[in-house]
Amino acid sequence: MTISTIVIAVLIIIFLSSAIKILNEYERAVVFRLGRVIGAKGPGLIILIPFIDKMVKVSLRVVTLDVPTQDVITKDNVSVKVDAVVYFRVVDPVKAIVNVEDYMYATSQISQTTLRSICGQEELDGLLSKREEINMKLQEVIDKETDAWGVKVTAVELKRIDLPDNLVKAMARQAEAERERRAKVIAAEGEYQAAEKLVQAAQLLSKNPVSIQLRYLETLTTIGNQNAKTIVFPFPTEIMEIFKNK
Repeated sequence: MTISTIVIAVLIIIFLSSAIKILNEYERAVVFRLGRVIGAKGPGLIILIPFIDKMVKVSLRVVTLDVPTQDVITKDNVSVKVDAVVYFRVVDPVKAIVNVEDYMYATSQISQTTLRSICGQEELDGLLSKREEINMKLQEVIDKETDAWGVKVTAVELKRIDLPDNLVKAMARQAEAERERRAKVIAAEGEYQAAEKLVQAAQLLSKNPVSIQLRYLETLTTIGNQNAKTIVFPFPTEIMEIFKNK
């Protein structure tokens, strides 16, 4: 084998290694030919023209982006700290490479500003109670802004809302007072219902004198069963009726 043959073989190997590329199922290659975009290729085997074509890989998988904690002043002037997580993926590789320098960084920045803006439009009670609604609003606004970059935002979730310490203590005192109020109301309702039952029982016993005597005897039996030093003598109720009549 001559030297020229070896050189040609090496050149062919270098040419093929730079011309043949293999992309995974979740990858696409944005190909530039002499600086012009000719489209996105893949997945599988693709062939490039060495020194003329240049490719940039783009992943189409869903990306989980943590939005850093943001200082937010709510509509009722309460300072809170809010963070969130954004789920998005590239749906147009060409736009993701051509229309924006770094779509990951751009999506992160627009997510931060949108988080501050949307949460700042809500009062504190709404921020705590309407999370699903706020998540939907965040997803809609961020997705609209990133559409020009070929990015689709699939979901946005608020992770944590940190309140000031003095506000947390005030809310705890309020919750404790509310629990005490409910306990007192329940106790008062119980006493009211018990009083009603006692009135009904007294009215029933007054209509049936024999029932009063049976209740009297039952009470004596209960006292007698207890280990007490007190001796109880029955007192006929008829005697009380005689005094009452006189």
